[in-house]
Amino acid sequence: MSSIEGINLNPIGLETLPNTASTAKPDGTFKNMLLESIQKVNSMQQDADRAVEGLITGEDVNAAEVLTAVQKADLTFRMMMQVRNKTLQAFEEIRNIRI
Repeated sequence: MSSIEGINLNPIGLETLPNTASTAKPDGTFKNMLLESIQKVNSMQQDADRAVEGLITGEDVNAAEVLTAVQKADLTFRMMMQVRNKTLQAFEEIRNIRI
């Protein structure tokens, strides 16, 4: 996404998630896309943990940046959980189809 006059329209870092329309590779699979997304969510969680640790130990860290990192990590994790829930729901629906 882009920004309007300096306002980031994509505050949770989704611009780093793979876009299947623009990065479609012959060897790219849904599994690989999910694994990359999970790794990026994990990385954001670890960054937030390090920021909080730095704040607690008295390092020279901006509290607003720490709060932003924690909120980004929380939001991306919740989004990942929703994707997981929708994927499981779709799987259950497919499994319940009678042939």
